[in-house]
Amino acid sequence: MDPLTTSEQTRLAGDQRKLRLQVLGLNNVDAEATFDRVARLAASFTQSPLAMVNFINDERQMFRGMYVPTSSPDDKADPDHGAIPFDLSNLSREAPGDYGFCPHVVAQGSQLALDDVFDYPRFKGNALVNDLGVRSYLGTPLRDNTGMVLGTVCVADFKPRAWDRRIREHMQELTETLLADFKLRDSLLAQQQELFAVFDGAPFPIMLTEGPNHLLRYANGKQGQAFGMVPQFSPGRMALPGLESIGVFNAMDDAFHGGRPATLGRAQIATYDYPQPQEFSFLCTPVRTSPGSPISGVLTVAMNITGQAYSGSEQQAFAANVQERFERLGTSGIAGAFPG
Repeated sequence: MDPLTTSEQTRLAGDQRKLRLQVLGLNNVDAEATFDRVARLAASFTQSPLAMVNFINDERQMFRGMYVPTSSPDDKADPDHGAIPFDLSNLSREAPGDYGFCPHVVAQGSQLALDDVFDYPRFKGNALVNDLGVRSYLGTPLRDNTGMVLGTVCVADFKPRAWDRRIREHMQELTETLLADFKLRDSLLAQQQELFAVFDGAPFPIMLTEGPNHLLRYANGKQGQAFGMVPQFSPGRMALPGLESIGVFNAMDDAFHGGRPATLGRAQIATYDYPQPQEFSFLCTPVRTSPGSPISGVLTVAMNITGQAYSGSEQQAFAANVQERFERLGTSGIAGAFPG
């Protein structure tokens, strides 16, 4: 096959996988209890010291589920007797896109079992071997409910070992248990779309962003008319420089990190739908999918107050109603299903 064609297919597959991860709210390195539990189960029944639930986009790997051993600085490595050669307690939950063996599993779409990495010249020099001392690896493709490979569920050991058929089959079965999680996420997303339909008819600008970088999840028509239409999942600060210049994203930072609504009471900005600059107030409300879940994003509601005294009561009532409805969705879905 033409290498250029292969390269283009790989790039397109990576783009599609990244978009799917963004839609599902999985395109980040945040730990999640469901995935940590699966990693722990994988480590337990395979008797492996290292296990991960690894999602891979077009540029990096994200270990949202992880089980790692700990080691005292005084411990001496003894790989022949199964000792831990490195302290992995502070192992990062992300890695470059070409690091380790998981990218090979995603590319080929099938399970990869390496009983002894040193038996494979192609893998012997992998950075995972040099950095962590990994000698054996078993990775299983992690498919969502549409059949797309999103990453892997994998285990590794610091000594050579045989991954027999029983273990390989159990790893496949464990990986398939996550299909229910993906289905629930899609169900919750469908319900969110119904809520967004209500936003579409609102007479004031509304945008919903996800994560600390405020990636644009949703914007209604009024938001686009006033401040400009931008692609979904664009970094807000870069995509909406006008709002950045008047301090809206600083208020959004305060809401996301502080866990409380933040207000930019009066700010003047040139809009696309009026010939003269207008005065707006902005209410930024942190969004959770359920009362006990982490903050996943920020709902920002703008009111045109040109020539008016600012009260903010209408914004606050609207934001409180929306927050309640998001939490109601969360209780019927899964905790953390909205991007976080």
